[in-house]
Amino acid sequence: MITHEDAAANYAGVWGHRIGFGRAPALLVVDFVRAYTEHDSPLFASGVEPAVKATVPLLQAFRASGRPVIHTTVRHTPPAFADGGLWVRKAPVLRCFADARFGQVCEGVEPLEGEPVIVKQYASAFFGTSLAALLTASGIDTIVLTGCTTSGCIRASAVDGVQHGFRVIVPREAVGDRHPAPHEANLFDIDSKYGDVVSVASVLEELARCPGPLS
Repeated sequence: MITHEDAAANYAGVWGHRIGFGRAPALLVVDFVRAYTEHDSPLFASGVEPAVKATVPLLQAFRASGRPVIHTTVRHTPPAFADGGLWVRKAPVLRCFADARFGQVCEGVEPLEGEPVIVKQYASAFFGTSLAALLTASGIDTIVLTGCTTSGCIRASAVDGVQHGFRVIVPREAVGDRHPAPHEANLFDIDSKYGDVVSVASVLEELARCPGPLS
């Protein structure tokens, strides 16, 4: 069995370079809905509730500084869920979003009036949505990526984020999953290849150093 230390040594000097913040960050809050925090939901993920709480100070800081905050949610059309394509066939558990309660945003991270909410049908916040165009039109060069789950929508959005030309920053405490093993493995992979995995505290410090928001 390869340990985390073995993997880190193997990757050293090859992967894991820092990309850092640009001058215009936005906060992207991915799928913090009750499907992942309610114990009777088939999608319940024990690591998500702490991530919701860790995201609150980031929301406060971005809003106080006048920088963009963007949210995503999942919506498919029942009863056939045809707009979910093979994704829903592969993961039929996603049909649980037909229960309106599971699609409700978690307490404490609700969108404010005027904050865009991107509706998506697939894992990536970019796939089939207007997110990239919205970020580009707003002059954004960096996305601070929070939400769930680490091994699903966060990883997919991180990969697409860098492929669309955005710096990707993932605050470790502000993303969550249903099991620590895929959570840690995907944070390791994101940090190695697609973005920078850092602490919430370091994001707040960096945010304070960034230039003011673009007019």
